[in-house]
Amino acid sequence: MNERETSPIGTVYFEFVQLGGHVRVTAIHEETGIEVMAIAPIQATQNHLRQLAMGKLKRKLEQQSKQ
Repeated sequence: MNERETSPIGTVYFEFVQLGGHVRVTAIHEETGIEVMAIAPIQATQNHLRQLAMGKLKRKLEQQSKQ
């Protein structure tokens, strides 16, 4: 399943893929193309997965801006 969300950091695309007993969420920042991935148990809610990936994406964007 794919989703798009507009946030304070810009537009972010999310992709959710079930891998056995886990779900992989990928978040892609539209403007920069920076991508992060997180894996969680299948019991995790999509909202939790989205928050997890968004947090990782924000950290990565901050690290990129410091370089």
